[in-house]
Amino acid sequence: MARVEEPAADTQPWLRALLGGAGPRPRDLAALVAILAVAAALRFWDITQPLVDVFSWREASTAMMADNFRTGGWNIFFPEVNWTGPGPSYQGREFQLLSYIVAILHAIFGWHDWFGRLVAALFGMVTVFALHRLTALIWDERHAHAAALSYALMPGAIIIDRSFLPDPAMLALVTLGLWLFLRHWVEGGGRMLVLGTAAFTLGALAKLPGLGAGLVVLWLVGVWLARGQLRRAGLTVLATAAGLVAIAGYYAWAVYLGNSYPPYHVAGSGYVWDYGLDTFIANGFYLEDLWFTAVWWFHGYPILLLIAVGLWMAPGWAAIGRDRALAVVPHVWLLGALIVYFAAAREITNNPWNLHILHVPLAIFCGRGLIVLVDMGRAATPAAASGVLRTGLVVLAVLLLSTLPLSQRLKDAQGEEARLMGRRLDALAGPDDLVIAVSPVVGDPIGVYYSRRRGWVFPPGGGDGDWSAFEEDDAAAIAQLEALRAQGARWFAVTRNAKDSRARLFFEHHAGVLDYLEANATRAADSSNYVIYRLDGGSGASPSSPERDMSQRFLK
Repeated sequence: MARVEEPAADTQPWLRALLGGAGPRPRDLAALVAILAVAAALRFWDITQPLVDVFSWREASTAMMADNFRTGGWNIFFPEVNWTGPGPSYQGREFQLLSYIVAILHAIFGWHDWFGRLVAALFGMVTVFALHRLTALIWDERHAHAAALSYALMPGAIIIDRSFLPDPAMLALVTLGLWLFLRHWVEGGGRMLVLGTAAFTLGALAKLPGLGAGLVVLWLVGVWLARGQLRRAGLTVLATAAGLVAIAGYYAWAVYLGNSYPPYHVAGSGYVWDYGLDTFIANGFYLEDLWFTAVWWFHGYPILLLIAVGLWMAPGWAAIGRDRALAVVPHVWLLGALIVYFAAAREITNNPWNLHILHVPLAIFCGRGLIVLVDMGRAATPAAASGVLRTGLVVLAVLLLSTLPLSQRLKDAQGEEARLMGRRLDALAGPDDLVIAVSPVVGDPIGVYYSRRRGWVFPPGGGDGDWSAFEEDDAAAIAQLEALRAQGARWFAVTRNAKDSRARLFFEHHAGVLDYLEANATRAADSSNYVIYRLDGGSGASPSSPERDMSQRFLK
């Protein structure tokens, strides 16, 4: 007896418009909903965690920009941080889409440090959805399920998608834009071209590495030209050019802004044109650092194995019944992301959240690897009991060996002492006082952020200098301290575990600075986690005797 197919979901026009094509069958739609639920559970779990995880350095700056939009003016073209003194502290940054949305939420609901995580996680859910529909379009529904599930389980994707960073917005909009463009490529019509171009452009504005995925558009335009479809290729080139003009215009402005205000800081460094190709080659393009990040932070061995299998045994275009130009879209995207990596290897390995652009193509190949392992050595249908069992075992191995342990490692509250110190500063300092805060990771402005004041990291940051390392001697550090006091600094706070990039503890390396403070400032708070001094001339509270904060919160 012939098997009767389930009715397609295209009986609902709105569903067809949302999902593309005729829409998936009901069971495929149910699978998509289940995958979205898994992704949401992993991203929204502990969403109210303070910004003290391994990405706290970058999260603090993003959060400060959101604060300054709300309190200092709503001009999105003037992003400003609080860790370079009284200001204005405008900096050359990516288009602040995510931080601007958070600023609006703060204006409506009041300040909550976890709003940034919430908005980022919502963008992450958009990525899961768009990735699923993109993979269904270029390969098939089964691969779409596997790819979206792989992305949902990737530790690096989970943590970045729940971090107060611009990268979740970038990847969501770039993936959405490419899916819409692929629909235009398959279905025709101008609406999808316009929407796809707008989404992709906004994604690349949100974070420049998103441009790497634009190689997919270039590839498909080339296919059109080879096939003689000149009109469609020409319209796409015009739309793409308009998007590139907007991107180039904004980033030219960002460079100008960063070079026009002290401390003259434009975010990002470590590109091949900064270090030189010889340096990159001598360091093996920092692939050792990349491998460490992949194994111990973002993926783990089980996911890397699935990716390798998927790359080795990617489906042929004839086997999946798709246009061969579409079938290689994940390869082209991966190539574009790798081009970005090799051009900015030092920057990306120093700030690994920039690897987020790789997560979509890697998830597609990871999903392919999952299907290969499930189908290996059997001829049963995907829904057979053996297939379900194999899928469950592989997913369980990924959860236990990659997703859960690596996600927990990346959530480690390494900046908790700085948060406690910042909150104490907030209670002690006057409303307009400027603070100096030294966090556990020197140069991290998270202590300044939680003080809810303006001030400085120590050593002072910004510009091209290295502010992750202490001065070599106490005299130079004291001179820096006095220079900041002359500029209005009224509080100096340091965590007891503050350590610079050379693994030198502040309390050991700068014992002379602490002696100087004991003689020339007032110790206002002394706890197991931090020490706070009130510098002469402060306007905040001045306790008659040192306060003892007996917080015994342990980390790690």
